[in-house]
Amino acid sequence: MSALYKAAIFDLDGTLSESLESIAHTVNLVLTEKGHKEIELERFKVLVGDGARTLIERVLKLKGIEDAGTVEEYFARYLELFEEGCLYNLRACDGVEALVHDLKARGFKLAVLSNKPDLMTNKCVKAIFGEGVFDRIVGVKEGLKKKPDPAGALALAEEFGVRPEECLYLGDTNTDMKTGKAAGMFTIGVLWGFRDEAELRENKADAIIHKPEEVLGLLQ
Repeated sequence: MSALYKAAIFDLDGTLSESLESIAHTVNLVLTEKGHKEIELERFKVLVGDGARTLIERVLKLKGIEDAGTVEEYFARYLELFEEGCLYNLRACDGVEALVHDLKARGFKLAVLSNKPDLMTNKCVKAIFGEGVFDRIVGVKEGLKKKPDPAGALALAEEFGVRPEECLYLGDTNTDMKTGKAAGMFTIGVLWGFRDEAELRENKADAIIHKPEEVLGLLQ
């Protein structure tokens, strides 16, 4: 184990999992049910990342709809469908399973912190990695502020008995970099996710990597 780092906190969508199809599929089910045209897959790369409610707000804004009642209606239906839809074509990002198991073998405490609802976050992680790989899996739930608020990341560090500066924080969006920086962790921006290098650099990523195995080089 690196003497400096003792824990790693991962974002889920776009960092650990190839999940854009599952999100787009479920949103489009809701849209077509309500008589709207589907939104193409690539557009979801900039719609996701800040939680399901914000996703629905952004989607409806594209349709010219902004009233709170309609947002709530579509959001509720999305959550209903997403309990199963979250697994649609879900798979691990290339190379991340090897990275996760390598870090675990080195003695790292491992966590997932997502803006996906907590139930679906746990369901997705366990579907990909199985039980017992991650020490904690945390999604959006009552009483916990969503990212980029650092509360979730700091709570994980405290639970693991490590200082924030002993934690790696890996993610693919500005939200993740803001979260990790606010928590005082070493932020690693990953380029296999939903956003580009410019966004990660603008949000002060401490390191930027193209492949999961590059994390191990940072520990040398």
